[in-house]
Amino acid sequence: MQICALAKTTLLDYPQHVAATVFLGGCNFRCPYCHNRDIVFANDSIKNGTLTPYGKEELFAFLEKRKNILTGVCVTGGEPTLNPDLPDFLREIKAFGYSVKLDTNGSNPDMLKHLIETGMIDYCAMDIKNSPSKYGITIGLPDIPADSALLTRICKSVDILMTAGNDGFDCEFRTTIVKELHDGDDILVISDWIAGAPAYFLQSYAESDGVIAKGFHAHDKETLKYFADLCRAAVPNTQLRGVEL
Repeated sequence: MQICALAKTTLLDYPQHVAATVFLGGCNFRCPYCHNRDIVFANDSIKNGTLTPYGKEELFAFLEKRKNILTGVCVTGGEPTLNPDLPDFLREIKAFGYSVKLDTNGSNPDMLKHLIETGMIDYCAMDIKNSPSKYGITIGLPDIPADSALLTRICKSVDILMTAGNDGFDCEFRTTIVKELHDGDDILVISDWIAGAPAYFLQSYAESDGVIAKGFHAHDKETLKYFADLCRAAVPNTQLRGVEL
């Protein structure tokens, strides 16, 4: 497991918590608009010196020191569920008394189900990248068809979270909206897919130096507001995140 970065304090990543965010390296997606390029390609980033990983002991010393200030830890990536030792890692974090939030792309439903059932996570945010017909191109793997095994696993993760959410588990779905990749039809398909979800957040794309591929753009605010309105018929708790209205 590669601990690639640590945001020591955030009020945004974990709802209702003052949290730290831990970034684990590696990802099985290649979303071209992702702004965590060095973390997605962690092995190369470490080799060429653009990224220096944290030792687990260094992270745990920080968590011990801050446990009277922080209340939560968000574990993100990359894709954390690629790590088979993730449950043990989260168990160690929880031993400090922290609540744990997981960010995932939903590609490992068996791991997700295990983490929920064993109480290793208290909150989960799953990315819905796009409507199934455009999933491949959106995750940078354009040869993957809409009926692929990967999409089957993602659908299974959606079902797991929907069931857990109905049983009181705290979770959300979210989509980063990119002008070149998402239109109103896609948004309607996604909202129907997760109809009745506890929460759905639309996040606007923002260019950064760390993006995998440049040249993408954000929709204007009015279009984003329109997309949110489209979703509310199926997911009443749909909100815009990171968009100044």
